[in-house]
Amino acid sequence: MSGYVAYSPALETIGEDEHETVEGLKEQFGHILDTTLADYGRGVRSVHAKGHAIARGRFVVAAGLPPELAQGLFAKPGEYEAVFRISTNPGDILDDAISVPRGMALKVLGVEGERLPGSEGEATQDFVMANAPAFAAKDAKAFLGNLKLLAKTTDKAEGAKKLFSAALQGIEAGLEKLGTESGLLKTLGGAPQVHPLGATYFSQTPYRFGDHVAKFQLRPVSPDLLALVGERIDVKGRRDAIREDTGEALARHGGVWELRVQLCTDAEAMPIEDATVVWDEEASPWRTVARLEIDPQPGWGERHEALDEALSFRPWHGLAAHRPLGNINRARNETYRFSADTRRRANGCPLHEPAALAEIA
Repeated sequence: MSGYVAYSPALETIGEDEHETVEGLKEQFGHILDTTLADYGRGVRSVHAKGHAIARGRFVVAAGLPPELAQGLFAKPGEYEAVFRISTNPGDILDDAISVPRGMALKVLGVEGERLPGSEGEATQDFVMANAPAFAAKDAKAFLGNLKLLAKTTDKAEGAKKLFSAALQGIEAGLEKLGTESGLLKTLGGAPQVHPLGATYFSQTPYRFGDHVAKFQLRPVSPDLLALVGERIDVKGRRDAIREDTGEALARHGGVWELRVQLCTDAEAMPIEDATVVWDEEASPWRTVARLEIDPQPGWGERHEALDEALSFRPWHGLAAHRPLGNINRARNETYRFSADTRRRANGCPLHEPAALAEIA
C-alpha cells in the first residue's frame, strides 16, 4: 500500500522561541522538584511522580510484517526483555481520590541499532504513553501554561484538591455524555477513575517510524485485562487504591497487550506540530507490530520502590529510527533529562540504562 508520508526532517517546524519555552519549562519543573524534595526528603519525578505498578515481561516483535511496518525495532521478528511503569501525571504524590490522567512507560531492553543523540552506548527503546489519544496542550508553549497551573498547586491543600477533583469529574462526565471531553479538566483532576490495566495508552505525539511517521498505541488484549475496561476503582478511604487494585490484578493474572502503530498518511490532516489532533483511524487504522506479555507477579513492594528510584523513562532513550517528532517531544528532550539529573543528584542514586533485566532485579 502506498500513500504513507515519508519521514523527512523538513516535516518539523522549529519555532524561534523554542529555547525560551524550554527554559520556562525547566524553571517550572525546578519549582516542583524543589517543593517535593522539601516535602519528602528525597527527589521524585517532576511529572508522573507516583508510581502504581512496575512489572517485567517480554516484548515480542511480530513475524511477517509488511514492509511499511517492518521498520526500526520492528524490522525483524524477535523477543526482548521489557519493563513497564504505570503512574499518574502530577509531580507530587497524591491521594488517589484526586483523579488525574494515567501514564504507562515501557522500556524495551537489548535493542541494537543507530541511537538517538544523548543515548549513544545504550540499548533500550522507551515508549512514553498516556491513557488519552491526544495531548492536553497543542504545543510546548501551551504545555508551559498548563504546567504553571500545576506547579502553583504542588504541595497545596490536598483536602481541597480532593473536593476540586470530585467536582471536575462530575463536569467531565457531563461533557462526555454530550460526546466531548476536556484534556485540561482531566489534567487538573477530572479524569475518570478507571482501572489502569483496562486502559489503552497512546504516545499522543508522533515519531519517526523508519521510512515513515507514526503514533504508537498499547492496547490490552488478554481476557482478564479486557474485563477491566471501564471498571471504576473505589478510592474512598484508600490513599493508594490504584496501586492496591493494580497490584492484585497483576499478581492474579498478569496480562497481554498489543503495541500498534498508526502511520501518517496526510501531513496536513495528521500534523506533526499540533499534539491535540487525533489522527483519523479511518484514514489510517491502528496496526499491530508487537506484543507485551507480563506473567503474574506482584505490582508493588519494597523491591519495586528501589527499582522506581533507579529507572528513568524518556522518549529520547531509543533508536534514531524512532526519533520523537514535534515541539512537545523536542521540549521533552532537555526537560526530562533535567528532571532525571536533578532527582539523581538529590538521591545520590545513579540512573543508568540497563542492558538486561538482571541489572535491575
